[in-house]
Amino acid sequence: MRTISVSAALALALACPLAGCGQTAELKPRPGHQLPMAPFGREDRQTATQLLTPQPQDAPQRSVELRSRSEDRQDDPFDLPPQ
Repeated sequence: MRTISVSAALALALACPLAGCGQTAELKPRPGHQLPMAPFGREDRQTATQLLTPQPQDAPQRSVELRSRSEDRQDDPFDLPPQ
């Protein structure tokens, strides 16, 4: 097996974060491909930006209030010892 030198590993580690940045232009389908068909009841096709924007049902808001500090638990009448 071949081992990677330290300088090659360092170069790879520095290049990976740069691979994700770059294009900021509007998204378009590849040549020869089209965006998905319009949903039933809709006359126009959605743009790439509209398709990538999450709908409220995709990521609902949390409806449970989280506790911000620790509190003592109340007695649970159903927490009985085994018989």
